[in-house]
Amino acid sequence: MRIDLHAHSNASDGTDTPAELVRNAAAAGLDVVALTDHDTTRGHAAAAAALPEGLTLVPGAELSCRLDGISMHLLAYLFDPAEPELLAERELIRDDRVPRARSMVAKLRELGVPVTWEQVARIAGDGSVGRPHIASALVELGVVDTVSEAFGGDWLADGGRVYVPRHETDPFDAIRLVKAAGGVTVFAHPAAVKRGRTVPEAVIAELATAGLDGIEVDHMDHEPATRARLRGLAAELGLLVTGSSDYHGSRKTCVLGEYTTDPEVYGEITRRATGAFPVPGTGGA
Repeated sequence: MRIDLHAHSNASDGTDTPAELVRNAAAAGLDVVALTDHDTTRGHAAAAAALPEGLTLVPGAELSCRLDGISMHLLAYLFDPAEPELLAERELIRDDRVPRARSMVAKLRELGVPVTWEQVARIAGDGSVGRPHIASALVELGVVDTVSEAFGGDWLADGGRVYVPRHETDPFDAIRLVKAAGGVTVFAHPAAVKRGRTVPEAVIAELATAGLDGIEVDHMDHEPATRARLRGLAAELGLLVTGSSDYHGSRKTCVLGEYTTDPEVYGEITRRATGAFPVPGTGGA
């Protein structure tokens, strides 16, 4: 089995529609794909309706968290999307996205960059607007060559010239909320130093004690030595090890199935979950 547990659609900051995402996952030879849009489950129904036969969908989300000033992301799988407390927290995060993005656009204009809110809104479409859409606007304008460059320290990175903080959940609270909703939690790209500051390994140990289920080890932002170190840490802490592409369509260079999760780990994730179930494809539209 080929299992990719981290992919995004245009319900957040990917470029594929949910239906396109699952069709592309099947074309890439995947057996299982997780839809983990940022702080939303809005794409789940469309993805499930379009599932090709032979592909299983894992409903999930990538939750925006912050601890001691450091941004971090928590992958949540197979939780009850209607659980009131977790739903309210996701809505609180999403509601902060638009004013935050508008503030970053204003900062860019103060620096002489001719970006407009209309341009960013057009790029975001129906998705939850965020930094990747602003980054794409900077690429369109020729200010930077790539989205990754836009996330450098000069621009959108934490502490960058146009960075604006927003509401993000304490990760210990996020673990509690996901668990209460019957879900399973995995710390996404925990050592992705290219994205900014990362939490120390002692914090990962504390998160494990608080109920964290796993860490995403095999990821494009982790060098081989980093992956080896994280694999050892996971073994020491009794955490599951996952691998995934973090696919965003054409917005990033990663491809579906670039890294995958061991079938036994996937089986353990589904065993632990009580809030929702994987959706088997029966030949969608």
